[in-house]
Amino acid sequence: MLAGASDVSSHVGRSFSGLRERLRDSTASAHRELDAQLSAFDLTVFSGYRRFLQASAAALLPLETALVEAGIARLFPDWPERSRSAAIVADLGRLGSAVPFTVSVPALTRSGMLGTMYVLEGSRLGAKFLLKTVADAADPRLGEAAAYLNHGTGKRLWQSFLAKLASEEGCEEDEAIDFARIAFAAFERAADRA
Repeated sequence: MLAGASDVSSHVGRSFSGLRERLRDSTASAHRELDAQLSAFDLTVFSGYRRFLQASAAALLPLETALVEAGIARLFPDWPERSRSAAIVADLGRLGSAVPFTVSVPALTRSGMLGTMYVLEGSRLGAKFLLKTVADAADPRLGEAAAYLNHGTGKRLWQSFLAKLASEEGCEEDEAIDFARIAFAAFERAADRA
């Protein structure tokens, strides 16, 4: 997740209820805690931004791998457009770094995929704010390594995710919430280690 992201309950006059609101309400404290953790990374300096990307990659890569292994492309045929693993690995490469570690995550169920996607897709909302911070940094290398934060800009990935979430039938809501919490916890553990 990214600092500054928030899940608003309506978009363009259309209200999304049910699972989205339960996910938002049930993960609000985890979201706040993670945002506080991530705000400790100074994104205006090389070492702080690199540590932020390392921490983000340490959680993102295993979460996206778990999604692929669970069959996310059947649920979201546009998965190749959504996946940010290649972008974050490329950014780290531009900064002369690799992914130093990853956190472990459990195998995902269909409902677990939705909970995990809620966290990953929601993080794009905060990326806009973080991208501005990175773009304004004095070190030009940071702006050249912003594919992860810039990924999906101009596409309606959040809106299309919400439409899928609202239309999903047979989702085990409690399970989706549990897996959303697991996704937040993965980012928290990664931030702790970075």
